[in-house]
Amino acid sequence: MSKYFLSKNLRKDLPSGLVVFLVALPLCLGIAMASGAPLFAGILTGIIGGIVVSSISGSQLSVSGPAAGLTVIVFSAIASLGSYQTFLLAVVLAGFIQIILGFVKAGIIANYFPSSVIEGMLAAIGIILILKQLPHAVGYDSDFEGDESFLQSDQSNTFSAIGDAFNKFSYGAVIISVVSLLILIYWPKIKKLSMIPAPVLVVAIGIVFSALFQNTQFALTPEHLVTIPVVNSFTEFMGLFSLPDFSQLSNKAVWTVAFTIAIVASIETLLCIEAVDKIDPIKRVSPTNRELVAQGVGNIASGMLGGLPMTSVIVRSSVNVNSGGRTKMSAIFHGIFLLLSVLFIPVLLNKIPLACLAAILLVTGYKLARIDLFKKMWHHGKDQFVPFTVTILAIVFTDLLKGVAIGMLVGIFYILRNNLRNPYFYKIEKNADKKVITIKLAQEVSFLNKAAIQGILNNIPKESDVIIDGTDARYIDKDVLEIIDNFKHNAYTKATIVQLVNIKDQYEIPPLKEAVLTKAH
Repeated sequence: MSKYFLSKNLRKDLPSGLVVFLVALPLCLGIAMASGAPLFAGILTGIIGGIVVSSISGSQLSVSGPAAGLTVIVFSAIASLGSYQTFLLAVVLAGFIQIILGFVKAGIIANYFPSSVIEGMLAAIGIILILKQLPHAVGYDSDFEGDESFLQSDQSNTFSAIGDAFNKFSYGAVIISVVSLLILIYWPKIKKLSMIPAPVLVVAIGIVFSALFQNTQFALTPEHLVTIPVVNSFTEFMGLFSLPDFSQLSNKAVWTVAFTIAIVASIETLLCIEAVDKIDPIKRVSPTNRELVAQGVGNIASGMLGGLPMTSVIVRSSVNVNSGGRTKMSAIFHGIFLLLSVLFIPVLLNKIPLACLAAILLVTGYKLARIDLFKKMWHHGKDQFVPFTVTILAIVFTDLLKGVAIGMLVGIFYILRNNLRNPYFYKIEKNADKKVITIKLAQEVSFLNKAAIQGILNNIPKESDVIIDGTDARYIDKDVLEIIDNFKHNAYTKATIVQLVNIKDQYEIPPLKEAVLTKAH
């Protein structure tokens, strides 16, 4: 615990938490708006995700909150269940389901996400941030913050929104975003001044510029600014909370929604955790099962108080990493700042231009989708670059979960193809007038290798000496053993002599732990 309060870590975590808070604020509001929920529900979810989930989670850099990937599910669920209170019950139940998933160690599925797909997801999120934030950078704020899908809630799409933006831009917003970008790029290079985080300076300058532009042709309108609920008394604050309707516990529709939220939120969380670990400068590995439990507790708390379902969110987590966050305290600070902002400074926060926040996200997007990443994946070969590229295109033109699913299918295709190609080592030598062919089987020979083994045996030249060596094989599938046995039995028809070396009559599937250890070595 002491590491969380070391001054060297707090010096990084406190400003990083502030930056994440500034970015998360409009995202929480926008996702709540898109979900058809009260605006305060979005902020409340961010508060719980920051303080509660981060305290329990084993991940040091992931940031949890309301997720854009759940907006469609939430919007339709609220409508179908008839009341927001009934929907809150589904959120609570989803939390309990996630805790169960954590205890049965369902988080292990995160180990099976191909690296190329995770890299593609990160790059896609970067590209989406750039494309989605360009309209906000030029002052076209008709669509909500946090819309990550290609098809948007206002019936436009990513590219049409950019086209509309450049026909309806605000000169004041353009000036603020350009100045913000220059500060974000060049301020960190000035060593004497770099102690002041560039994003914090950007927000301060944005507020100043917004005030200076009043009563001029560059003036910003309310749609160009952050908008959070203003609470004037403790009674008003308490009135923002809602309780779940437990009388609907026997409603089958509630349980259907709960399972849907639990599964989708868990998958999105595991994807995010895997991605954040990849961009963690210290390369720490987050415990996935513990993360599912933490998310479950967070969703129970959110549902009990009137919030939205949450996940670990890649955008906020990426901002956290790029802002220099070191431990989970940065995410906790972001939750505390969200709470304090609602209570004490809503009026000041409502003066922050969306253009300066868009600039922060544009820089984050560029870092995620940097050119060097594309070069690296290209040099890794086609089996890495193709799934990487397909994942990017699929996410950009659909949404996060659909895009990752498509990328996974392509990634699995290449994994299976490589597996099919490498079930053996083939060597031909000459002994007098006869060919001596050695077929050395791989460590694992599954039914997927059946066609490749059958093909190589069918093409053995006549009158050869064949040695099939299973010394290294820990497992050979029964179908493959049958093919080898049939080949040996019929070899005399081709005047072929077959010698089997260390091939058993039957193999047992190795225990999971043993298989993992062998793979590691």
